[in-house]
Amino acid sequence: MRWWVAVCSLVFAIGTAVQNFVVIDHDLVARAAFLAGAPLSDGFLTGLRLVGDVYLVGNLLGLLVLTGHRWVFWLVLAVNATQAAGVFAIPPSVWRATLDLYGWPGLLPSLVTDGGALVLTLALLWWRFHVQRAG
Repeated sequence: MRWWVAVCSLVFAIGTAVQNFVVIDHDLVARAAFLAGAPLSDGFLTGLRLVGDVYLVGNLLGLLVLTGHRWVFWLVLAVNATQAAGVFAIPPSVWRATLDLYGWPGLLPSLVTDGGALVLTLALLWWRFHVQRAG
C-alpha cells in the first residue's frame, strides 16, 4: 500500500505542477473572468497558483509514506480529500476557459490530480477501516 500511495503522490505532484505552471496563466484567468462576467482581478492568478503550490508541497510530502510514520497517513488523507474537492471548488468559468484555450489536454492535469485524489482518498479510507482493522 505504501508504494501505491507514493506513486500516486508523485503522479499528483507532477499533475499539480503542470496545472499550476503551464495551464494556469494570465490568459486563462482573463478568459475565466470574462466568461464569469466578473472584473479581472490581479490577485486571482496569484491565489490560484498559491493554492497549487500548497497542493504541490502536500503531494510531495505524500512520498514520506515510505518512511512508515503513521502521521503521514493522516497528512496524505487530508491533502487528497481536499484536493478531490477541487473538481467542485474550481469555478465553472475556469473549466470552460481551460477547455477554450487548451482543449481537453488542458483539463487532464486537474482531472487526473483531483479525480485521482478522490480515488486515493476512498482507497485509504477503505484500507484504514476495513483492511487494517482486520489485520
